[in-house]
Amino acid sequence: QVQLVESGGGSVQAGGSLKLSCVSPAYIHGRTYRGWFRQSPGKEREGVAVIGYGGSPLYADSVKGRFTISRDNSKNTVDLLMNNLKPEDTAMYYCAAGSAKSLSESWFQDWGQGTQVTVSS
Repeated sequence: QVQLVESGGGSVQAGGSLKLSCVSPAYIHGRTYRGWFRQSPGKEREGVAVIGYGGSPLYADSVKGRFTISRDNSKNTVDLLMNNLKPEDTAMYYCAAGSAKSLSESWFQDWGQGTQVTVSS
């Protein structure tokens, strides 16, 4: 049973912005690391951003300076603010909870079902 629920995906033109949100039960949110990953058709899933319980985010080079990950531990949520979106950002975006500050999905045990982001040129 999926217990991480993403929202906020949609379609936007290049240069636009979207904010993704993910809510989970407290026992999942309490995992030290929360992350956002994405997968495009024909490609492997890749890490986008990860944040520890107290902050200290890690970003993929492709999104540095454009995306911001944040978490609200009182609401059990983690958000991904995406600015200056590019067509290559088009993907299914997944939130996850895991045990390491890593962009490798192997460290993440709990996953949402994903929310689609489409960026047109």
